[in-house]
Amino acid sequence: MRILVTGGAGFIGSNFIRHYLHRYPETNLINVDLLTYAGNLANTEGFTAYPGYRFLHADINDRDKLEPYFAAGLDAVINFAAESHVDRSIDAPQVFARTNINGTLNLLCLARHYEVKRFLQISTDEVYGALGPEGLFTEESPLAPNSPYAASKAGADLLAMAFYKTYGLPVIITRCSNNYGPYQFPEKLIPLTIINAVRGEPVPIYGDGQQVRDWIHVADHCQALERVLLAGQPGTVYNIGARCERTNLEVVRLILKLLGKPEDLIRFVADRPGHDRRYGVAVGKIRSELGWEARIGFEDGLAQTVKWYLKQQAWWEAILSGEYKDYYQRNYGFRLAGKEDRDR
Repeated sequence: MRILVTGGAGFIGSNFIRHYLHRYPETNLINVDLLTYAGNLANTEGFTAYPGYRFLHADINDRDKLEPYFAAGLDAVINFAAESHVDRSIDAPQVFARTNINGTLNLLCLARHYEVKRFLQISTDEVYGALGPEGLFTEESPLAPNSPYAASKAGADLLAMAFYKTYGLPVIITRCSNNYGPYQFPEKLIPLTIINAVRGEPVPIYGDGQQVRDWIHVADHCQALERVLLAGQPGTVYNIGARCERTNLEVVRLILKLLGKPEDLIRFVADRPGHDRRYGVAVGKIRSELGWEARIGFEDGLAQTVKWYLKQQAWWEAILSGEYKDYYQRNYGFRLAGKEDRDR
């Protein structure tokens, strides 16, 4: 099988490639990544041991650079490439539209022209908007995004499905709930909390911390994507989730407990604009059609994740010593020290 994966140096993309190459080591896999702030070649350690693996440093908007790989023939395209942080989308919505909408459109056009056999568009439950205290989003729920990030992903989903309906391109869309696990960029809630707590730094929580998310370990998500890639029905949307809802405050408190850190590290900060109160997805479709369900319990998965970040301090130190520190200062109001600061 010959697969082109975009965004494969990011959090979920790199975890998927690691999972898939372990399962199918003879796969010819091209990993396309522009290596923007959240893309990190350190996430791809060990991939070159697989003879069919190749890395291509490229923008998904760059047709000329991508076209030779499509022309050579592809069994599948899996599009993880995206700007993904809601806070950043509020600051720079144009960047999100360029990557998430225009970049996806470029990939769809190439896939159509070169008759790619399967196009997997990796989306998010955030395209559905916010839920009330009851109920779950299904694959038939209307799209009602509330942030520039979610709107850009919804736009990409609509384009992808239009290519299926108009041109017959075999597109499948997946919409997953909140992921956590190894290699997640430090700006996200769980790694941010772990790292700050380890350092004795304040742990910021938006608003009252009662926002509810369905948390899924990235390993479970990758197994679901494997099933969708190999057996999913074109023209279909599959929700992926673990039915494991927790408030942000509950998550932070559990991490502090696992680390033996006091809760007085918590700092409630002003909520971000358009912050959705609750997400939750129904997963009956993927369970009944593809036989998949999440297997990693949240408490076990979170404990494993905490241990990973404790063991991989060099990985996140390298990130925090660079551009991310300035972003942290601008958005949360206090500076996160890097290794060079503590060594002075």
